[in-house]
Amino acid sequence: MLKDKIIVYTSGTFDMFHFNHLRMINYARSLGDILIVGVSTDELVASYKEAPIIPFDERLQIIEALKTPDIVIPQRTLDHTEIVKKLNIDAFVVGDDWFGKYDYLKELGVEVFYFPYGSGVSSSS
Repeated sequence: MLKDKIIVYTSGTFDMFHFNHLRMINYARSLGDILIVGVSTDELVASYKEAPIIPFDERLQIIEALKTPDIVIPQRTLDHTEIVKKLNIDAFVVGDDWFGKYDYLKELGVEVFYFPYGSGVSSSS
């Protein structure tokens, strides 16, 4: 159906949305034709770090309000294998604070990009 298009997926918590979040999403957009953005649920985030300051529903609405994403979905797991297969993802973009953790997606034919996140701007730093 969409395989003549390059589908890019990026995901994150996007808590206290800031300029580097926007830069990463815009970078992801530049890599393909369709951009899908996953927003981490509160439950997912709480499983590996402190719970987000902004509730999931509000973070989701912030990302949906951007012009850049074509589709915004909940991210419920850190393992992106299923979503990559289900949505035929060609490229995955994530902040370089996750460097190396998603290299396994390359085995599924996905290009993996670690976006230079910057320092001092994360709500979890």
